[in-house]
Amino acid sequence: MLLARVDAQDLAAANGNANPKTLPALHATARRRCFLATKRAIDILAASALLAFLAPLMSVVAIFVAIDGGPVLFRHQRSGRGGAVFDCLKFRTMIADAEETFEEYLSYHPEARPDWDADRKLRFDPRLTAIGRVLRTSSLDELPRLLNVLRGDMSLVGPRAITVPEVALYGDRLHLYQSLRPGLTGLWHVSGLKNADLGARVALDERYVLGVDLLLDLSILLRTIPALLRRRGAR
Repeated sequence: MLLARVDAQDLAAANGNANPKTLPALHATARRRCFLATKRAIDILAASALLAFLAPLMSVVAIFVAIDGGPVLFRHQRSGRGGAVFDCLKFRTMIADAEETFEEYLSYHPEARPDWDADRKLRFDPRLTAIGRVLRTSSLDELPRLLNVLRGDMSLVGPRAITVPEVALYGDRLHLYQSLRPGLTGLWHVSGLKNADLGARVALDERYVLGVDLLLDLSILLRTIPALLRRRGAR
């Protein structure tokens, strides 16, 4: 018993005179920091390699997007880790007067308003350009988000990047989204729930955040490829 007390005291001294009862929490915090540092290193290496590999494709897409005279990139504010707001980059998929067109569409189709208010989705979105529909279906519009990964706004895998107006919809689950960097892909992307409601998407993100590790990230990345090919994960 004396030896056990001495060992506990030695461990406490080695950890800055911490109370032995706090050691498991300290060790868990250290493991989490190590995990996040490793995850960040993988993000930087993988995003750099993907940007180099995909540069020709992204250049072609940029040309097609620019044909109608609008900007190539669209910046949309999202809520990230710790609640930090950042500009999420995408290839522009909408017409120039998108918001005016959208409100006009809803005024003529009020039956679409409940779907939009509930899940921020419409079966038919009048704002999309012709090339935009192709990019959305194939998820090619999201390739510029690799730059967000390099900048540290996002991760390759994580919870969904929610928009600033959506923050209020997440209630007591918001802390889950703010505990990690949002991901280019995630359980919400690879589960084949293209038309899932908000509750189902939140449940998947909660499952990811609570069970996150590098093997889970690898599994999701591998599942993303067939999901994209089947167009199941496209939003």
